[in-house]
Amino acid sequence: MRASAFFALAASAMALSSPASVSAAPSHDRSDAGAMAPDLKAAVSAPGRAEADTKLDESRKPAEVLAFMGLEAGDSVLDIFAGGGYYSEILGRAVGPDGSVVAINPPQFTTSDQSREKWAGITARQPNVTMVPSQLPEYAPAAASIDFAMLHLIYHDFYWESEQYKFEKMDPAVVLANLFQGMKPGGVVAVIDHVGAAGDTRAVVEKTHRIDPATVRSDFLDAGFVLDGESDMFLNPEDDLETNVFEPAVRGKTSRFVMRFRKPA
Repeated sequence: MRASAFFALAASAMALSSPASVSAAPSHDRSDAGAMAPDLKAAVSAPGRAEADTKLDESRKPAEVLAFMGLEAGDSVLDIFAGGGYYSEILGRAVGPDGSVVAINPPQFTTSDQSREKWAGITARQPNVTMVPSQLPEYAPAAASIDFAMLHLIYHDFYWESEQYKFEKMDPAVVLANLFQGMKPGGVVAVIDHVGAAGDTRAVVEKTHRIDPATVRSDFLDAGFVLDGESDMFLNPEDDLETNVFEPAVRGKTSRFVMRFRKPA
């Protein structure tokens, strides 16, 4: 089940998101004087994307998410645990030829014919995207090399382990320490994940593949990041937090939190 799941600035944010969904516009300024905001709608509507990916656009709202997060043209991007590359391809198109995207995936999820074919298509359409197989705690980007990092529906997996999928228990603090070192001062980390109940984090993740937003805030603040903004664009008050996110009744409809973290300048 888990393996199949991987494949299954301010003005822009206000234009693409409803006012009620945005609690704060990006407070940082990473752009050069002549930098241009990316055309996010064009990045999402670009031809050639896999049909299975485009079908997810309505529920994932990628243009609204990236506008809120403050992605900039020319950014050096890290897409952590990129899965089938849904966001990697959009990010590559958005940052343009002067930007780049490194997508990280655990090696055991990159060897199937399906994965190879999917990534071959993405990198052919977006040559500025590179997929790097690596276990998450082992990947340490060069210091101060990343403008923007994406963690989409995967932070809870930092607390997940599976003998079946050869996914070993990791220490989230190690991954975040590596990420903090790799981010440029003022760099942004975008985190979107399924809202989970309070309680023992690993037990909640094992049962539901969700995570308590308070845990995420605490982890990132402990790592040295600051919380730069939150959005309720995926709020669903009817979502049952005890239901596994892969259950057909809730898949794609879960209540998700959206947090923008920043490395202090």
